Amino acid sequence: MKIGLVQINPVIGDFSGNCEKIKKWVDSAREKNCSLIIFPELVVSGYPPQDLLEREVFLQSYEQALQQLVQDLPPGPDVMLGCVERRGDGRGKPLYNSAVVIRDNKIIFRARKRLLPSYDVFDETRYFEQGPVSDIYEIHGHRFCVTICEDVWHHEVRDYSIRPVDDIIISDGARVDGVINISASPFQRDKEKLRKTLFAEICCTHNIPFFYCNQVGGQDSLIFDGRSHVLDSQGRTVAQAAGFREDMIVVDSSDWTGEMHEPAEMESVPSVYDALVLGVRDYVKKCGFSSVVLGLSGGIDSAVTAVIGVDALGSENVLGVAMPSLYSSDDSLEDALELVANLGCGFEKIPIDELFSTFKKNLSPLFAGFGEDVTEQNLQARIRGNLLMALSNKFNHLLLTTGNKSEMAVGYCTLYGDMSGGLAVISDVPKQLVYELAEYINRQKIRIPPRIITKPPTAELKPDQCDQDDLPPYEILDRILELHLEGGEGPDEITARGFDNDVVRDVLRRVRINEYKRKQAPMGLKVTSKAFGYGRRFPNVQNFQQ
Repeated sequence: MKIGLVQINPVIGDFSGNCEKIKKWVDSAREKNCSLIIFPELVVSGYPPQDLLEREVFLQSYEQALQQLVQDLPPGPDVMLGCVERRGDGRGKPLYNSAVVIRDNKIIFRARKRLLPSYDVFDETRYFEQGPVSDIYEIHGHRFCVTICEDVWHHEVRDYSIRPVDDIIISDGARVDGVINISASPFQRDKEKLRKTLFAEICCTHNIPFFYCNQVGGQDSLIFDGRSHVLDSQGRTVAQAAGFREDMIVVDSSDWTGEMHEPAEMESVPSVYDALVLGVRDYVKKCGFSSVVLGLSGGIDSAVTAVIGVDALGSENVLGVAMPSLYSSDDSLEDALELVANLGCGFEKIPIDELFSTFKKNLSPLFAGFGEDVTEQNLQARIRGNLLMALSNKFNHLLLTTGNKSEMAVGYCTLYGDMSGGLAVISDVPKQLVYELAEYINRQKIRIPPRIITKPPTAELKPDQCDQDDLPPYEILDRILELHLEGGEGPDEITARGFDNDVVRDVLRRVRINEYKRKQAPMGLKVTSKAFGYGRRFPNVQNFQQ
């Protein structure tokens, strides 16, 4: 018996489009003589549908599409896919997050998700009821334990009181030939190592293979990497799908091995880069745009963002705009021009000196007696933001912002200035990782001018400005931020690791007082374990300093 694991890129609410993709891939799997074809979690609706699940018309349209899909699928192979299922008893939440198997135009098997995540970006208990212990799914003499995403994430990090795999196997009491897990598991840096460690533990505990089918594609701030795979009974990878694109792998029941479309292990920096490219491409196209615009300062953040935009959409769909002021160095403009030449994207230059002078002149009666300070720096950023938004409006370009996570964390950014835009591409990428991405981009040929990578970072909003005039060195800042934002550590814990107490407390103070800025920032692409956005829920007004 052959099993096909198919990872597709659905669009939330595009039921007909998603079903057409499913049917196309079913045809491809039939050509390879697959008896079972597995698709990801909530594949017909797309994941996560969020409060669309509270709209009756959404559910009715969804059910009609699923019923039609059941009728349209060709007889022969079983098709397993994730779907929304209504509950009938009127108590608890109204829906299940389910896996169903379609055989000869009928649903012959159902399994309901038992572990419903409600942490970070997940909020499934808002919509779904916990399912009961599922039955064993049988096909051609083989017996499988069917689980949905979080059902196999019971471990020391999230110590659930139930273990769905153990419960299914124990309650059945007979032989089980493997565990199937359909997922919509978002990407984050180095997450796959944890995934495979957890899955391998299940394999070794029960001496059975593990079949993992994951969604792929960008959805708002989330990026799904796919990377569907099969582990053997010893937890070794014996089949591996590609990352960050639609793909199918086929395995054979004779030895449960199959196709290796990529190496079993995913490299960290390349995976982040691929995730960002996919995130930009899908966000732009799924939102109905075809092109983007961004400011090019001659710095590393805008350079990396520009390359990501070009690789996501093509150079003809990216417009870079230089907006020099009296504080901009000749080097910065030269570097921006060289970058554009290397990438082949569009370019415009709009000097802002005259606009800046007009603002200062009109404000001078009110500012009399006050020296220049951050106010004038922010004016420059806001002038640039207005110009970029004008180009976005006039030519229907989506504006990409270029601020990194380190800056966003400590408020080293300007509301309605460099924070203006529709998508914050690298807002979850710490500054040090930005440099790593730049080196990765230049691995085969020079795309980002070397001087952009080697020169000290600066906002160029006042004479001889340098980021490190106001911030700790980024290698120190990024580590403090990682310990605090991702590790949840407070000032005493971080200081105990050897960091200067005053520096730590100043960094954490900046994080605390700039929450209001981040709440008004564009949506950003998530690539770390804790991004700014709806996965981080802190009040704007608070004064807890520990």
